[in-house]
Amino acid sequence: MGIISKEERVVEGSIVFSTIGRCNYAFDVFSLPVRQQQQQGIQASFQHLSLLPPPALSQLEEIRHTSGKSVSYNGHAVERSQWDLVLFQGKGEGSKLIEKPGDDCSELLAYVSEDGGALQIRFVLSGAEGRIGLETSQTNVEWGTSSLALRDKPSVAGGRLVYVSTEEASNSPRESWNAVYSTHLKTRSTTRLTPQGVSDFSPAISPSGKLVAVASNQEHGWQGEIEGLCVDIYVCNAADGTNRRLLVKDGGWPSWANDHTLYFHRQADDGWWSVFKVNLSAEGSDEAERVTPPGLHAFTPAASQTGQWIAVATRRQDSDYRHVEIFDMQRQSFQKITSLINPHVHHYNPFVFPNSDRVGYHRCREVLKPAWTSEDIGDNVESTINTIVPHLEPILSPIPRLALLRIDGAFPAVSPDGCMIAYIAGVGSEGLYAMNLDGTGRRKIYEQSAFGTDWDTVRKGIVYTSLGPAFATEDKTVHIAAVHDADIIDLKPGEKNPSVKILTKPGTQNNAFPSVSPDGKYIVFRSGRSGHKNLFIMDAAEGEAKYLRRLTEGAWTDTMPNWAPNNEWISFCSDREKPGKHVAEGSFAVYYIRPDGTGLHKVIESVGGGKVNHPWFSPDSKSILFTSDIAGVSAEPISVPHQFQPYGDLFVAKADGTELVRLTQNAYEDGTPSWGSKFIAKSELTDQGTRLHSAFSDVNFLNCREVEIPPKRICGWP
Repeated sequence: MGIISKEERVVEGSIVFSTIGRCNYAFDVFSLPVRQQQQQGIQASFQHLSLLPPPALSQLEEIRHTSGKSVSYNGHAVERSQWDLVLFQGKGEGSKLIEKPGDDCSELLAYVSEDGGALQIRFVLSGAEGRIGLETSQTNVEWGTSSLALRDKPSVAGGRLVYVSTEEASNSPRESWNAVYSTHLKTRSTTRLTPQGVSDFSPAISPSGKLVAVASNQEHGWQGEIEGLCVDIYVCNAADGTNRRLLVKDGGWPSWANDHTLYFHRQADDGWWSVFKVNLSAEGSDEAERVTPPGLHAFTPAASQTGQWIAVATRRQDSDYRHVEIFDMQRQSFQKITSLINPHVHHYNPFVFPNSDRVGYHRCREVLKPAWTSEDIGDNVESTINTIVPHLEPILSPIPRLALLRIDGAFPAVSPDGCMIAYIAGVGSEGLYAMNLDGTGRRKIYEQSAFGTDWDTVRKGIVYTSLGPAFATEDKTVHIAAVHDADIIDLKPGEKNPSVKILTKPGTQNNAFPSVSPDGKYIVFRSGRSGHKNLFIMDAAEGEAKYLRRLTEGAWTDTMPNWAPNNEWISFCSDREKPGKHVAEGSFAVYYIRPDGTGLHKVIESVGGGKVNHPWFSPDSKSILFTSDIAGVSAEPISVPHQFQPYGDLFVAKADGTELVRLTQNAYEDGTPSWGSKFIAKSELTDQGTRLHSAFSDVNFLNCREVEIPPKRICGWP
């Protein structure tokens, strides 16, 4: 059963939601050799890189270390001296190795996996040919006390595993749950290193295992920034978090070269993201030395133990893709790596192997043709690589009998009987689709751009949607339409749905987000016809030509209404208390209003300009589902692909806004949820889906053509 309160509130069913881009990430952890490249003379002359012929794929020997399933990322290569501690099972006397490394094992990697529906830290043994026994439970070791929490950025040294986790809730709204933890590998005892009331990101343990560096907003808190976070570099003892001190202001993603030298990134005063170096004997930002030059973005550094070079992610003016490169500090020049073999794929968050002979990273595992050949290498793809993106991905839920399903699409709506889902292919993509709750029977029901869907509550097979561009200004043309036969129609390429009825009048500008009354007679929607986006109610069958009534009015945005199944309230989100020039600027809260226009009141809000959006009532109308920044951000935004807003977890609460429960914990923007009455177990879902393609964007603030000076004033930096 789901949660049942004294008021007989039942929290169960299936919640379907979207995470734009995430379904096609398909990250795996890979690595490339460094020493071999130099020995073979592939990069013998850094100054004449562009004149060199591209190497063959076999020469670079890219190795995939992870499973080819779900999403794996943020790898860390473990020193050989730490292997036994990682692979020991149990505590104290009688503990044993759960997997004795064979002669063919050359590497042990820690990484983050989302396989199973939650973010877990796992370990994998690798050899010269890649993975060894990855899919056995013996080599997949999970860490942390909560199976639902985010766990990220693992690193191992000195008998300790350090990572960041969201397993403890913060005490204040818009305060990240992120805290850094240290696990003693021999005893498996875990200590929180982050002080209470503080959020830490991107931890790194020093080579000796004695110190931990973090990016922390200790002095600033989170002020809603969605590009570079207002974080500083702090250092503390790895065992217990004591002797914590500020090392340098304005810095993120620390990486140790040795116990005395740290590299980190920041956006420099000239607007370019660059890597800096600081010595631990120094205090204050004046002591930081810029390492990488302007003219390109260089970030998420990984220091080599040689002290001669660092690996960085870059964005260059001649490429729309993020790549991993080596920066030689003696020659003051870059050595390209990943762009030589996968030029049209993003590569993220490099790490350096203990002997400084390989550089690791994660990328989409989609197999592409090398830049220098026209041959199809698809026949050589390993059979273990999953190249199908399922229509529905189950996410681990904190509430029994409440399924969480991430859809490969956006704006899902579950049918009244809980058996079908209508949704769009993606924001900016064309096509409205319908399928069964188990992921079968997917078919196109409308051929052009649409968003904001809902099913008719009485008349079978009718889906209401918004035809036109999503999140457009008030003066753009968007119409509410009824798409008939959604339960049976299956458009072939080039076909048009003959059963589409426009319900809003010409010249009424931007009309969107329809929600149907329980009796099926009316639709509430938002419209920009007055110059501001407010709520209106019209006839469901004949549209506003038969009946139209204004529900809200004001110089602000009221949007995303949802009509409660018991007909008592209409929920919606609004920035009426702090209107913005556009949706991204407003401070949104959830409000209720009765269908007759009375009883308007605020139910749920964030603080300090925060956002609570996408409200949806539970099938029994006694709970409210929404997405919000209440839990702040969970990772440095530059370390993940583009999100419209790099925050936004799903929450559920009682209909009066109390008893909040966080449903999702990740570094993405989860949103546009819908709540259906039927519960579906993971075992009932099919693996049907579409072919994988790396159709996601890098963060949009890494603009190499119009570099903007960073607005440091909001962080209090000089």
